[in-house]
Amino acid sequence: MVPVSVRWRRQRRIRLTAASLIALAIAAALAIADRGGFFGRAPEGDFAQYGGKSFRVTKVVDGDTIDIEAPDPPRSQTHTRIRFWGVDTPEIVHGAKPGTHFGPEAAAFTRRLIQGQYVRLELEPAKKPRDKYDRLLAWIYLSDGRLLNRVLVEEGYAYADPRFDHHLKAEFARLQRQARSAGRGLWKSVKPEDLPYYLRQNSSQ
Repeated sequence: MVPVSVRWRRQRRIRLTAASLIALAIAAALAIADRGGFFGRAPEGDFAQYGGKSFRVTKVVDGDTIDIEAPDPPRSQTHTRIRFWGVDTPEIVHGAKPGTHFGPEAAAFTRRLIQGQYVRLELEPAKKPRDKYDRLLAWIYLSDGRLLNRVLVEEGYAYADPRFDHHLKAEFARLQRQARSAGRGLWKSVKPEDLPYYLRQNSSQ
């Protein structure tokens, strides 16, 4: 007969081994899900292709949208279209779509800073990397290290967009209040009816 102490040690080893195997299986499943974007993190494809890398700006579409010199396989394009994270600049005329207050000025400001220049892209952690139009969502760093998204709000060329969460949301809201108080950029002559709908609901933002 096997002594009780020996049986207990064997059973303990079996339980520990089983627990270890279960833990490894869970960790592997979580890693696979994380790489696949299950937790909202940028899928490795976009993160690996764009994150932390520099590209030349080939076109400034408007104040918050650009094209860079990089193919975009998901869209079968020779360029990649970028939409800036956290900001919303006034619209310019696009076909039948009318422009809005300060749209041309915002587009000209962005064009002056980055047209033909190299910019570094960063993707927002724990967020989907694309919008509903399949544009890449990114933070745009200038060659001098400044964050263009921040500069646009700070100088009054863009609204701090409150509709989506990101790690600079509180800071951008504060910078917008300061720009508005100082009457910088669009805030110098904007009228209540010029504001985007999400700011008209709370005109004090």
